[in-house]
This record gives sequence, C-alpha cells and structure tokens, in this order.
Amino acid sequence: MRAIEKAHRELAEVDGALRHAEGSDFPTTEFADAQAHLAAVTTFIEEQEQRLQDKILHAGGLEAGRVRRTGG
Repeated sequence: MRAIEKAHRELAEVDGALRHAEGSDFPTTEFADAQAHLAAVTTFIEEQEQRLQDKILHAGGLEAGRVRRTGG
C-alpha cells in the first residue's frame, strides 16, 4: 500500500507543478483520468488485501467477520 500512497502523493505534486507552469494549458482531462485509474488500482489492491486476509483467517479456522481488525 505504501507504493500506492506514494503514487497518489507524486501525482498530486506533478499536478500542482504542471498547473503552475502551464496555467490554462494544463491537461485537466488527462489528469482526471490518471487519478481515476489510480483510484481503481487502489480499490483493487484493497479488495485483494481483504480477500487474502479473509482467506488466511478461514484457513486458520477463524470466522473472518468475527475478528476485529485494527487500522494499520
């Protein structure tokens, strides 16, 4: 997840720098598309993380819905 968080930060930094440098020529649509793609990747990774955690808990004989998760 750190790589995705870093990608979000980097995209925001590039967005800010290009908006400042290009002004009205900034590629708004392209950046919105890039942000949407990154959001989709983030969602996919989070879903797979949850799926694998549930699978591991099930393999260990635990019921995934009954285990309290902590943020992290």
